[in-house]
This record gives sequence, structure tokens and C-alpha cells, in this order.
Amino acid sequence: MKRMMKLGVAFAALVAVSCANCEKPAEVKSASDVVVENILTRRSIRDYKAEPVCREQMAKVIECGLYAPNAMNAQTWAVRVVDAPDFIDGVTAIAVEQMPRLAEQKGFRNIFRNAPTVAFVACPEESYSGEYDCGLLSENMMLAAWSMGIGSCCLGSVVPVMTSEAAKPYLERLQLPEGYKLLVGIAFGYPADEIPAPTPRDMAKGFYVE
Repeated sequence: MKRMMKLGVAFAALVAVSCANCEKPAEVKSASDVVVENILTRRSIRDYKAEPVCREQMAKVIECGLYAPNAMNAQTWAVRVVDAPDFIDGVTAIAVEQMPRLAEQKGFRNIFRNAPTVAFVACPEESYSGEYDCGLLSENMMLAAWSMGIGSCCLGSVVPVMTSEAAKPYLERLQLPEGYKLLVGIAFGYPADEIPAPTPRDMAKGFYVE
């Protein structure tokens, strides 16, 4: 019996050593690999399928945004998501009236790069860190979306349209808190075309200081 117990212990030890020395299958990636790959492969998408982003997925995208770091955990940002066609088409009509050449763009359907879902991000007009905080929130949202196969594009150009007198009814529909300013709109949707190739990055922009 003792001999059997010794053999059992030896076998268990051998299995433990063997498992410890096993390499992970090539297809298995570490969590850090997945995160880095998600960051490096994300692209700004400028054409989308007509199907709105699933609201359950967008809820998770918003949650990831709200977990972004922010000064003193004040969480002063405001996020409003729109997938109502009448809203998107209405703002687009105003934009085209202001800038007729928009409608001449190939495949143009709406001012939000043809996205069926748009997130508007705002912060207090008087805030020393609001814009930075909202930038971090926006990036979190876009990276989270990309991990789910959802494309995005950050659109500062829609702010002048949304804050124009003609678009006032649409801005009011966002129900932003008193004293808040609209910073950016983010297009979200399922990519309609192939993912664009990355543009070169100047790695000399970042370096150690000795």
C-alpha cells in the first residue's frame, strides 16, 4: 500500500512538472496581448451598415466609458446615445443646408459618417479637467466597441451643427445638464467595408528622458 501511495505521489509530481513546462497553444492569447492588439488594430470607420448597434452592446460600451479615469472621480461627463432615424436625418438635413457640398460626397447618407448610432459627449462649461476626462471616456468607449466588432469615429465637426440655432431642438432633446457644453459626437456602427490599413505613426514622438 505504501509503495502504491509513493507511486501515486510521484506520478502527481510528474504531471505537475509536465503541465508547468507545457507551452500555451498558439491560438491562446494572454489578456495583455488581447488589450494591446485591440488598441493597435482599432481604426476610425467612416462607413457603416444601416443596422443600429445592438442596445445591449451599447450599454456595455457606455459602461466602459464611465469607468474611465477622471479628476477626483467627479464624473462630470454626460453621455447621450441616439439611434432614432428622425434625429439623425433631421440633423443631417440642417448640416446639408449649411454646407450643401456635403451631399455631394460619394455614398453620403448622414453627417455622422453614415453611422446609425451616435454618442454625444458633454462636460461642464466651467471645468478644469472636463475635456480631458471626456477624452478618456471617449477612448474607452471606442476601444470597448472595437472589441465587440463595432466601429467608431470621433466627430468634432458635428458640434458646430448641433450647436447652431437651427439644430436647437435636437440639442435640447439630448437633455444635457444645465451649464454643459457639447464636446464631440462619436459615430458607432458595424463597418460596411473592409477595415482601412493603419497610417504610419512617428515613434520618435515618444522617448525616454535621461
